[in-house]
Amino acid sequence: MRVELRTEAISDLIEATWFYERQRSGLGDQFSDAMFAHLAYLETVAGGHEVVFGLHRMLAKRFPYAVYYKVNGELVEVVAILDCRRNPGGISRTLANRTAPDERSDPPENSAVLY
Repeated sequence: MRVELRTEAISDLIEATWFYERQRSGLGDQFSDAMFAHLAYLETVAGGHEVVFGLHRMLAKRFPYAVYYKVNGELVEVVAILDCRRNPGGISRTLANRTAPDERSDPPENSAVLY
């Protein structure tokens, strides 16, 4: 399977990395390393996670974050990487806005192929 991150998911990852880096030097790198390991793991286990708010949700191990994604054939499309400490209603609204029925997935120039 091929894993792609939508533009918004890339922004989520960058923002969270900076958040952790401001907490302690080097922690941002630890966060991004952990998240990239989880994203790489999606190649083999995509679709095997619980569906929450209409998307598969993979929980991170060390950090309180979740990767929300959908599977389309051989493509794993990462829609969001969100802090689980957020209000569930806010998470639901964020995901609904990113997966609105009239919205097409990001065109290739607005997404990044991870693996």
